[in-house]
Amino acid sequence: MQRLPVIPTVLVAVAVATMIALGFWQLGRLDEKEALIATYRQAEAMRDPVPWPRGEDAMRNALYRRATLRCSRVIESSARAGTSARGTPGWAQTARCQLAGGGEAMVMLGWTRAPDGPPWAGGTVTGTIAPGPRLVADPPLAGLSALEKPDPAEIPNNHLAYAWQWFFFAATALVIYVLALRRRGRSDAGPAQD
Repeated sequence: MQRLPVIPTVLVAVAVATMIALGFWQLGRLDEKEALIATYRQAEAMRDPVPWPRGEDAMRNALYRRATLRCSRVIESSARAGTSARGTPGWAQTARCQLAGGGEAMVMLGWTRAPDGPPWAGGTVTGTIAPGPRLVADPPLAGLSALEKPDPAEIPNNHLAYAWQWFFFAATALVIYVLALRRRGRSDAGPAQD
């Protein structure tokens, strides 16, 4: 019986163990992401508005809650691709606001078919906090139509696919290594003697 080459075998074993560990890590991330999405689903059901959160942790904990803020001054208006509450593609009209008491917030005012939206000078806004962070106005402002509601289902949750990918890589590495060992064994044996 032929001995396994030590260094290549150790390297392959470490690589395979690492890939398997990454697969299990992705499965753990899957559980975490599903719990996070479930939390955001609960937040969607809460109807009482909260003040616009200050700071990253507060913002993360307030995602998909209803919030109210006071836009004391519009710093910049723009439009980006957006979808209406009826599912029609078009433009989301946005305003970057200076907040009363300091800080800024991105407000999604509403939906239009064309990129040019009506002027908006600021004021009190109530809506849903979406990732970004941004506040999606509900009701819409400046005579615009409603944008589609932010949905936690839009948060990417492809950890299961990543886990299977790592497990596949580990299996592939093992198969390739076994085939390489067999080939090496045949070449070391040399041609058969008559």
